Order: sequence, then C-alpha cells, then structure tokens
Amino acid sequence: MSAEEPWTIARVLKWAAGDLSSHGSDSARLDAELLLAMVLECDRIRLIVDSERPLSPEELANYRALHKRRRKGEPVAYLRGERDFYGRTYFVDARVLVPRPETEHLVEVALRRTRHLSLSCRSLDLCTGSGCVAITLKKERPTTCVLASDVSTDALWVAQKNCLRHSAVVGLYRSDLYARLERFAGSFDLITANPPYIDAPGMAELPRDVADFEPHLALDGGEDGLDFIRRLLRQTPTMLAPGGVLAIEIQAGQAERVVGLFGEAGFNDVATERDYGGHERIVSGTTAS
Repeated sequence: MSAEEPWTIARVLKWAAGDLSSHGSDSARLDAELLLAMVLECDRIRLIVDSERPLSPEELANYRALHKRRRKGEPVAYLRGERDFYGRTYFVDARVLVPRPETEHLVEVALRRTRHLSLSCRSLDLCTGSGCVAITLKKERPTTCVLASDVSTDALWVAQKNCLRHSAVVGLYRSDLYARLERFAGSFDLITANPPYIDAPGMAELPRDVADFEPHLALDGGEDGLDFIRRLLRQTPTMLAPGGVLAIEIQAGQAERVVGLFGEAGFNDVATERDYGGHERIVSGTTAS
C-alpha cells in the first residue's frame, strides 16, 4: 500500500480484493469487505455509503494485520471469530470446522424425518464441533431433548460457548462415537452426524484455507472416506429407539456406497438429499419399528 493518496474505504477494498485474488482467493471482494467491516465495526452496506471516507492510521493498521493473515489462507470465519448457520451466528476458531451451508441440509432432513415427534424427540448429534447442528435442533424444536458429543475436548469448549450464546440447553459429552454413551442405548429417536468423510485423494487436494487451518481430525475419513461412517453404521442401530432416524452428511460421490452401508446395517426407508450444488450430500434412514 502506497501513501500518495488517502486510503479511502473504496480504495482499500479495490486494492485488497485484487491482492487476495492474486493469492488464490475465489471470494476476494467478499473477504475484503467482511474483514474491513469487522475493523470498522459496521455492516457491508455502510462500506458502500461511506466509500469515500479515509481510514485512520489505526484502522488501516488493524486492517493490514487481518489482510496479511487472510493472504496466507486463514479462513475469514476464524479471523472474524464467527460464522452464520441456519440464521444464527456461531463462535468459531481453529478448534472446529467452519460451519457450511451444505450442513443446513442435515438439519432440514432431521427436522423433516422427525416431524411426528416434534414435541418429544430425543436426539444426539455426533461429531458436534461448534455445536451448530445440535443447537439449531434445540432452537427450532425447544421441546426436543438434545445431547451432543465430540472426541475433541477443544471442540466441546467451543460448543459450550455457543450453547451459552444461544441459551440452548444441550447436554455435551466427550466420547469417541458411543464409547461413553452406552447408558443411552436404545433411547434416541434421532442421531445426526457430520463425520470425517474426506477420502485420501480429497485430503491431498483440499484448498489451502482448509488444509492448513481446519482440524484434520474432523475431516480425514481414511483411504476411501468411509472409515468413521462404517463404525457409525455398525454401532448406531443399538442406540436408536424403534423407528429411530439416523441422518449423516457425506462427501459428494459417496452416496451409492453409503446407501449400501445403510442397507447392510439394517436401516429402512433410506433416502438421499442433494445440497445447493446438486450433490447427494445427506443420507438418512430408519430402524425397524
């Protein structure tokens, strides 16, 4: 950045978007706007309204610091410390995956397939991470009893912070799958999971902002991406009540194999749901009534 003319909002955004684009960002303008709005403590509309306002030296320095981190690939959600999901804002940092729009379909399927239990559903969210799925289920259906688990203590700390932020009563447990949840066997009407499902080729081709910053524990699904999903499907039928629903998120291209695994595990009414990009992203099924 040179100093021959004032660094107005418009000038900063133009320069920053070009610089981020040249460093591989496919959402450079949006990234620049979000970070500058954070520094100026305003919304993006205000950036347009006040586009000719010069930044103070302190504002410029603060923006530069964030821009340098984004240039290296650090996700905007981590830089801002938050991400929107299903109409609510969640705290996030490098201890958890960044919530993504595709996962909103997991919530939609879970709510739709348990509509008949809307007043008395007992649910468990595995691999809860930030807690966004569990908290959304609780907020959308306040009478639902919601538990959530994760193998990562750090992730559970983030989930707890989000429960407090949204005044959501969710029971949090540290557990590798069902290892510490056996006392709940046969009691859940709904189990959801956004498990590690990226296969080895996919892990090798992850974008820099994912590969270098997001927790691999929550991403790596083994050679074919199905290691955790196989374990999940072997153990889940004993945890669900009769007629209970399992709904999980999967990698694009895995649907046929995962549907087959659901069938082998004895699930009925197995169905898939496509995401916004048209990929089969959610697989769900029910146990025998």
